[in-house]
Amino acid sequence: MSPEVRTITDAELPDWIRTLHTGFLRPPETSEQEIEGRRSSWDMSRVRGAFDGGRCVGTLRSFAQELTVPGGATVAADAISNATVAATHRRRGLLSRMIAGDLAEARERGDVVATLIAAEYPIYARYGFGPATWTAEWRIDVPRAGLDPRWSGPECGGRIDYTDGAGIRKLGPELHERLRARRPGFVSRGEHVWRLATGDLHYPSLGPWTEPFHAVYRSPKGEVEGLLTYTATDVWEAKQPQDRATVRELLALTPAAERALWHFLCSVDWVMSVDSGLRAPDDLLPLLLPDPRAARVTTHADLLWIRLLDIPRALEARTYADSGTLVLDVRDETPIAAETGLVGGRFRLDATPDGASCAPTTAEPDLALSVADLATLYLGDESAVRLTALGRAEETREGAAALADRLLRTSRRPWCPDIF
Repeated sequence: MSPEVRTITDAELPDWIRTLHTGFLRPPETSEQEIEGRRSSWDMSRVRGAFDGGRCVGTLRSFAQELTVPGGATVAADAISNATVAATHRRRGLLSRMIAGDLAEARERGDVVATLIAAEYPIYARYGFGPATWTAEWRIDVPRAGLDPRWSGPECGGRIDYTDGAGIRKLGPELHERLRARRPGFVSRGEHVWRLATGDLHYPSLGPWTEPFHAVYRSPKGEVEGLLTYTATDVWEAKQPQDRATVRELLALTPAAERALWHFLCSVDWVMSVDSGLRAPDDLLPLLLPDPRAARVTTHADLLWIRLLDIPRALEARTYADSGTLVLDVRDETPIAAETGLVGGRFRLDATPDGASCAPTTAEPDLALSVADLATLYLGDESAVRLTALGRAEETREGAAALADRLLRTSRRPWCPDIF
């Protein structure tokens, strides 16, 4: 018999968690702390499993999320996470069945998009997802960076203070809310995210907890405008420090806060190198240094993937850099299209900097592309001209791709600092 795909029962959660860990090559074990922690913070009606003879062989869950789009509005998102299939049950369509069921429910709820972080690149385009944000990491050679070694605090009149996890849980959520209203690609965070990030909630299966250092930047008016969380090694060679600081999170509401927090971290005694953690590809970091070559790129990769569930609502939610009209012929040839009711079509977008309207149309198309490639364009990071050159989009009216770029692209690249 074919494995059964369905919502799990409460009693099946321990087996589901062990299957999840197996899929991610973590020790296949769990604890009461993890079971209760996940049960209390998850919507159990959105936790799916694949079962063969009563044994869990596949996992997937989703949760409610908000995604910030260009212009600062948010859209309701179906955030998909914890997708695994046991190595014993690969290539049987189990992931397709779990995703199809989840997206069908998301469409019924009225979610505008679905989101996920892809562990592997080739998997999710076949379900209509496209990479909508990218991320980069830098390693800073501190002695080479050219920063003033006598620096003792922000020149702007602000200040930086150490705090603890409780302080971050108190101050961080409001700062994050202010920041995500400004940056396309940001997603909402629940309380459990802050608890996990500060050690107030920890699952042994994720490995040993290392207590980090936390610092907060306050503006000259005393307002919290930035936070920094980092760990550090303790390495000495020939009586010389070789410590490396690793950023877990750096959020800054203003350039002054960003500059001050990076300079602060690079000025900590004994720190000879800094790993930046996941940043936007156009982050200010390298150019904040007198010698930008001191920051070497160590990672450049896709991060947030999007699947459009309601194309007119998605395109009407964001703002546009210019005025223009585009007729988009959107293909949805994914294997789950019929099961989910998520099919493509032809849509007329009338965009202006003040707002947009989008509706189905029978007019001749200007630009033809897949639903996954439209998702890649959605937050303003990718170029329609580039997709056309790659053969992934087709101009049926000359100049349509260039017009799409003038409308859709943003002055700063979208960024998602979260992995979920």
